[in-house]
Amino acid sequence: MRNIEIYDTTLRDGAQSEDISFSVEDKLRITERLDDLGVHFIEGGWPGSNPRDIEYFKKALRLKLRNSRLAAFGSTHRPKKKAAKDETLKALIDSEVDIVTIFGKTWDFHVTEALKVPLEENLALIHDSVAFLKKSIGMVFFDAEHFFDGYINNPAYALKCLAAAEQGGADRLVLCDTNGGTMTGALTEIVRKVRKACTTPLGIHVHNDGDCAVANSIAAVEAGVVQVQGTINGLGERCGNANLISIIPNLQIKLDMKCISPSQLMKLRDVSRFVNEIGNISHLKRQPFTGDSAFAHKAGMHVSAIRRRSETYEHIRPELVGNSQRVLVSDLAGRSNILRKAEEFGIKIANDSSQLQTIVTNLKELESQGFQFEGAEASFELMMKKELGLHRRFFDLIGFRVIIEKRKEGEEPLSEATIMLKVSEHVEHTAATGKGPVNALDNALRKALEKFYPQLKDVRLYDYKVRVLTAGRGTTAKVRVLIESGDKEQQWGTVGVSENIIEASYQALVDSIEYKLLKEERP
Repeated sequence: MRNIEIYDTTLRDGAQSEDISFSVEDKLRITERLDDLGVHFIEGGWPGSNPRDIEYFKKALRLKLRNSRLAAFGSTHRPKKKAAKDETLKALIDSEVDIVTIFGKTWDFHVTEALKVPLEENLALIHDSVAFLKKSIGMVFFDAEHFFDGYINNPAYALKCLAAAEQGGADRLVLCDTNGGTMTGALTEIVRKVRKACTTPLGIHVHNDGDCAVANSIAAVEAGVVQVQGTINGLGERCGNANLISIIPNLQIKLDMKCISPSQLMKLRDVSRFVNEIGNISHLKRQPFTGDSAFAHKAGMHVSAIRRRSETYEHIRPELVGNSQRVLVSDLAGRSNILRKAEEFGIKIANDSSQLQTIVTNLKELESQGFQFEGAEASFELMMKKELGLHRRFFDLIGFRVIIEKRKEGEEPLSEATIMLKVSEHVEHTAATGKGPVNALDNALRKALEKFYPQLKDVRLYDYKVRVLTAGRGTTAKVRVLIESGDKEQQWGTVGVSENIIEASYQALVDSIEYKLLKEERP
């Protein structure tokens, strides 16, 4: 069994997707999920390019990662500037990670037309940058940008670029299909030729513009590369990057190659949906392996067959990747997922418990209303505890009112929330203003409760996302609100759904507060 390195670039290359904008807190939460999944390398960003990535690395280095190693991304040093004086390389070293990936030009067309330097000078840029970083960094990976286009156009020069990185001390030579248009047969042949020319282990980094990224990545592994770079759900610029959600199970289950452990592989679906939820994008139902429809059956003949032997119409057991078999109209999935989540939450529940079936039923009912609990694990844990009698009410709502007042054009509206709560036998009635109606309601809720539960002062609201669920209904559409909160120890997500955005927000805010208070009561 060959070991294959999985290099995830969701936080950098994936963040270049249209409609994606990860906050620092988003990136930290995804980092922890990728570590739990067991990927070997997590490319956190380009610390020399923007303040957000600089902040990310400062915070990410404090995470207690168990399986993954952080990598910073950058480029070769600028022309007419020595490597030791280059700000980009200095920023990589200052990020304090022990793995750095830099890209350099390997297509002669790009060297002369985009970089506008002589071909020999580009070789020096590559060599000197790698050699300089190796003095301070444990591992340096060289991304050979546009390598396949470069090799097809001028194979001798493309190989010289790899040789320059190799002589500089690069630990991996990563062959990049940057424009994503190379066909699988041509890519495989080129990888085999490069293997004969280089002694440094090879990696593969391909884009999906020809819809061949997964096939090309797998073919490259079969041709001898040891590292696969890609993103969760294939996020990335233009048509996206190679999709690790498909690559990992294909390599591990179909080709008997070791990427992650079997127990980590079972988390694949959760990670796939988590990243989409944090990115505030819809889940692709028909995504292979992890989509809702990946193991869903409707045709009568198919259903009859899979009830006897699932392999009649399923290429793998869905449980291997954390998915479930579904029979449409009569949905049979759910119990195993609930039991797995209960174990994660430290909740004891018997396999044959009637409460388990009630939780499954409640879950399906909530999902039909628009609730989604990927990225909102705290709300799901609360829902389970309510059914199992492990939850207690910390306060009762008597009522709230939110007022938005705009006095004249050109001025921001004023938002004020008034709330009345009952805590034990005490009634608390208070009001607060905010930068918007949800912020005002959040402020009023906290103001009313903090005198009774001072630990709520530690809770911060990190992020707030809204998704319209019922297209075509205009301003009467049902919405889902996802809130990310946290304290000094951890962060958690909660969810609310309603046609009224304030009500949906209130649901998510209350779940966030209750989760914190229950968490504080744990022994």
